[in-house]
Amino acid sequence: MIVAFSVSPSATEEDGGVSEAVARAVKVVRESGLPNSTNAMFTNVEGSWDEVMDVVKRAVEAAGEGSSRVGLVLKADIRPGHEGQLTAKVERVEKHLSE
Repeated sequence: MIVAFSVSPSATEEDGGVSEAVARAVKVVRESGLPNSTNAMFTNVEGSWDEVMDVVKRAVEAAGEGSSRVGLVLKADIRPGHEGQLTAKVERVEKHLSE
């Protein structure tokens, strides 16, 4: 499965930003060893249901350190028997664009 998620605690930085908290969450994802990518809006992570949900839970906890509230947006592509889709899906679209 692939999960795209965005986690945001209550504002924790003086300017209302949350980049430091989000960085803690992304660090959890990157240290998980699961395939992942991060863009301006979401972090994507690929693995089994249990692996991915464990990482998301730990990322939310990391982002929420020192905050009384955390928001989580999560979208999942659950496709049993398929791996490597984090890059394969993009490659299929790029192939069509190059035709």
